[in-house]
Amino acid sequence: MPAPAGAMALGMSAPMGVSQLLEIAILGLLNESPMHGYELRKRLSGLLGTFRAFSYGSLYPTLRKLSEAGWTTEEEVTPTAGAGGRARRGKRVYMLTAEGKERLAELLSEVGPDAFDDEGFGARLAFFAQTRSDIRMQILEGRRRRVEEQRDGMKSALARTRERLDRYTLELQEHGLESVDREVRWLNELIENEKTSNTSTQRTTNPKEDR
Repeated sequence: MPAPAGAMALGMSAPMGVSQLLEIAILGLLNESPMHGYELRKRLSGLLGTFRAFSYGSLYPTLRKLSEAGWTTEEEVTPTAGAGGRARRGKRVYMLTAEGKERLAELLSEVGPDAFDDEGFGARLAFFAQTRSDIRMQILEGRRRRVEEQRDGMKSALARTRERLDRYTLELQEHGLESVDREVRWLNELIENEKTSNTSTQRTTNPKEDR
């Protein structure tokens, strides 16, 4: 089931900040495969395209910091000669080091309030495939609690002000409430799927328990 509108908006809340978002995104993408700068920019644009604070100008300084920390390394790849025998400019390929893999695992294992916010949740969800199942469940349940609180607040506010709202404002408020309800249902589905997946994994790991 696709995410409801707004649920996949990627980014981070203020406590995590832009630099840590980029750190997670870059390490997570490089953990999938080595990439040259242009490819990494394209993948980040697709992943973080709706993150309002993201800029390409912050990409390469972040890459330098990750390299200085020993979490990434880079290699110059010399392409074959182009038409007419003219040499093409070499491409710098970025790769994750063993220490970088450990750093990514550490970042993905952290669960704080920012992981439940609108923007922070989307960023964490993008790397769920690289996140431990127990951490995934904590984030999903935390996000559901946050959205349910938001829904309850919206219902209370609407009940107090309904009689004073004009038709168009009322429609807008009800549309927003419907969107939040859809996200709660979507999160319920994700949580149930996660529980089913965990149960299946446990049965595969401990087949004697089913006998």
